[in-house]
Amino acid sequence: MPSQKADLAHKKLPAVITLRNVKLDIPVFTNETRSLKSSLIRSVTGGKLSRCRGGAVITALQDVNCEVYEGERVALIGHNGAGKSTFLRLISGIYQQTSGYFEARARVFPMLHKSFITSPELSGLQAIKAHYLMVNGNLRGFEVFKEDVIGFSGLGDFVHLPIKTYSQGMSTRLLFAVLTACTHECLALDEGLGAGDSSFFDHAQKRLHEFLSTTGTLFLASHSDTLLKRFCERGLVFKEGRIIFDGPLDEALANYHQKL
Repeated sequence: MPSQKADLAHKKLPAVITLRNVKLDIPVFTNETRSLKSSLIRSVTGGKLSRCRGGAVITALQDVNCEVYEGERVALIGHNGAGKSTFLRLISGIYQQTSGYFEARARVFPMLHKSFITSPELSGLQAIKAHYLMVNGNLRGFEVFKEDVIGFSGLGDFVHLPIKTYSQGMSTRLLFAVLTACTHECLALDEGLGAGDSSFFDHAQKRLHEFLSTTGTLFLASHSDTLLKRFCERGLVFKEGRIIFDGPLDEALANYHQKL
């Protein structure tokens, strides 16, 4: 089914990302290729399995056509394995398309699977500094940034311990605090608010509202209709690695629930 295009006012603004006929194949190297069943692979990844010499290839995204404009807040909707997280990894530069055209005109910062891109051997403080240097290229203003991140995350003296010693909730709080402590042109969130206790969840939503008033564009993948309605206005519905609907959020959610 072709994607239904949303006629949004944001289209008057510059495009942040453009994808045309994008396909992403992920190689799987295993001695057990012959025992892998296509139905099993499809249930896990949402993609299609094909066998090749020395392993297999999973087509995780295919025929993806999409253009997202500056300032849009886009919900990624679909069951587990439909392609949402793979799409976020692609636009964040973690994956590269196998074929098709992809262009990002803004740097997309990923908040995926609640983990840092730096080594888990680093302390929380070192990770904060590494992120600041990556974004700014220098340490001017770092002290203010650092105090804000530590204060919001609530880590206290634990910030001096290696990240590998943190609980998932601690890592999520720190990563969320780091990503929302300064302005980003574009942010990709994958169930980023789901961890932590309820008090942090409420606190995080307030901070995200404040963050979105200064950021550019948001991609949010979540199974929570309430969360998506709070932050997004447009919806992309994924199924088996394809975008099957692209339009206003309410229509996208209705489309998704009709097909469950």
